[in-house]
Amino acid sequence: MNTTVISENKVTMQTILTDFKQLTKVGLSLSVVFSSVAGYLIAAETVNYFTLFLLAVGGFFMVGASNAFNQIIEKDVDGLMKRTQNRPLPTGRMSVNTALVIAILFTLLGISILYSINPKSALFGAISIFIYTSVYTPLKAVTPLTVFVGAIPGAIPFMLGWVAATNNFGIEAGFLFMIQFFWQFPHFWAIGWLQHEEYKKVGYNMLPMGKKDKGAVKQIIFYTVIMLLVSIAPVLKVSGDFYIYPITAILVALLGILMLFYGLKLYKSEQNLDARKLMLSSILYITIVPILYVVDKFLH
Repeated sequence: MNTTVISENKVTMQTILTDFKQLTKVGLSLSVVFSSVAGYLIAAETVNYFTLFLLAVGGFFMVGASNAFNQIIEKDVDGLMKRTQNRPLPTGRMSVNTALVIAILFTLLGISILYSINPKSALFGAISIFIYTSVYTPLKAVTPLTVFVGAIPGAIPFMLGWVAATNNFGIEAGFLFMIQFFWQFPHFWAIGWLQHEEYKKVGYNMLPMGKKDKGAVKQIIFYTVIMLLVSIAPVLKVSGDFYIYPITAILVALLGILMLFYGLKLYKSEQNLDARKLMLSSILYITIVPILYVVDKFLH
C-alpha cells in the first residue's frame, strides 16, 4: 500500500513539475536568459556577477510570465492544435486560477528583480510582458502583422542585457534590438510554414500574406538579408561602443548566408523539409552570433 502511495506521489510531483515547465516554457525562457546575459557581457566594462545573476533570474521570470499569460488566453485554441493540445491548461491538469497565480507572481518577481538592477531594465521588462500578452497574443487571430508586434518583446532581451550593464539605452542597445528583431521574421515564418495547416484550423494566419507560397518566402529572404546586414554593420563602427573585428563579421555573415541558402532553397522547392532546415539554421544563428560578439568583445 505504502509503495503505491509513494509512487503515486512521485508521479503527481513529476506531473506538477512537468506542467509547470510547460506553462512557463522553461526551454524558451532559458534561451531568452542566454541572450540577455550575452547582451550584458557585450556591454559590461567589468562583469558584476551579482547583477548578471539578477538579470538571468529576472529575465527568466519575465519570459515565464509572458508564456503563462499567453497559455491562459489561448487555452481553448491550444486544445484544438496537435502541437499544443497536451499542455496543462487544455487537458485540465492545471486550473486557470493556478496558472494565473503563477503568471502574476512571475510578473511581480521579474519586474522587481530587474528594477533592483536599474529602473530602465524593469521598464523594458514590463513593456515586453505587456506587448506579448495584451497585443501580440490577441492579434494572432486578426492579422499576419501580429508577427511584427511579437518581434518587439522577442527582441528586448538582447538589448535588456546592455541596458542592465550600462543603465543606458543608446545606439548600441538599438543595434542589439534590431539584430534580434529582424532575425525573428525568417525564424517565425519558417515555423508558420511548418505549422500552417494547424494554425489554419484555429484561424491563425502566421505567414506574411496568409498564404504558403513563394510570396511568403520572398519576405523571409528579404528580412534575412536585412538581419545579415544589421548583424555585420558594427564592423563599420557605426554602432557606438559596440563594434566587432572583420573576422567576427565574416563568421557572422557566414551564419547569415547559411540561413539565406535555406531561404532560397525553400523558395525553389516550397517543401516543409527546407522550411525545417531554415528554422534550425536560424536557431544556430541566434545561438552562435551572441557568443561570437562576446568573444570579440573580450579580445578588444
